[in-house]
Amino acid sequence: MAHRILVADDDPHIREVICFALEKAGMVVDAVGDGPSALREAECKAPDLMVLDVGMPLMDGLEVCRELRKTSRLPILFLSARDEEIDRILGLEMGGDDYVAKPFSPRELVARVNVILRRARPEPEADEDEPMAHGRVELRPAQRCVRFGEVDLDFTAIEFSIVKRLLARPSYVLTRAQIVDASHAANIHISDRTVDSHIRNIRAKFAAAGCSDAVETVHGVGFRLGRCGA
Repeated sequence: MAHRILVADDDPHIREVICFALEKAGMVVDAVGDGPSALREAECKAPDLMVLDVGMPLMDGLEVCRELRKTSRLPILFLSARDEEIDRILGLEMGGDDYVAKPFSPRELVARVNVILRRARPEPEADEDEPMAHGRVELRPAQRCVRFGEVDLDFTAIEFSIVKRLLARPSYVLTRAQIVDASHAANIHISDRTVDSHIRNIRAKFAAAGCSDAVETVHGVGFRLGRCGA
C-alpha cells in the first residue's frame, strides 16, 4: 500500500514541486497551506508522514509540531527558508525527525522521506524481532517500543534507530558517523550538531523516566550506552 504524505507549506509553487516529487515516487499526497489546516488533515487523513514548513501563516510549523506531539507520533520532516542551525536544532528538539533547508533538491527530500518511513516501519529481518536489553532498558524491535523499568518511552523513528544501534553493542563507542549511518540515508550530510541534538533528546526522554545515565559521551570519539540504571 502506498504511503500517504501530508505536505504543509504556504507557498503554492513549493507545494506543487514537493507533491510532484512524492507522487512520482509512488506516494499518495495531500497538501495544505497553513498550520490549522495541517492539524485538521493530520487528524482526518492519518498520514504516514508530514512535510512541514516552519514559516507558515496563522500557526507556524514549530507550533504545529508542538500540538501534534501532545497526542501523536506522526513522523515530521521540517522545511525552512532559513538554514540557521538554531532553527534546525529547535525543530529536532521539539520532536521533528529531520530537517531540510530551502532551496532543496526534490530528490534529496524524497530520499529523506523514505529514510524516515523506513525507520518508522522497518522490514522485518531474521534476527531483528528479538528483544534487546541493557540495565533496566528493554527494546522490542517488532513492537517498536523502548521501556525503562515500567515506563514506556516515546522516541521518534530516528531516535529509536539510534537507541537500537547503541543497545546492539552497549560496551562499544559509536562515532557520530556511525550514528548517522544507523539513522539516515547514505550520501545525506548530517552535521555533528544535529547528531548531538538527537542524543540530547534521547537523554532527556530517559531522564524524564528516571534514567540519568542512559548515554555517555566519550570526548573526542563519540557516544556509548551508559549503565541505564543497572
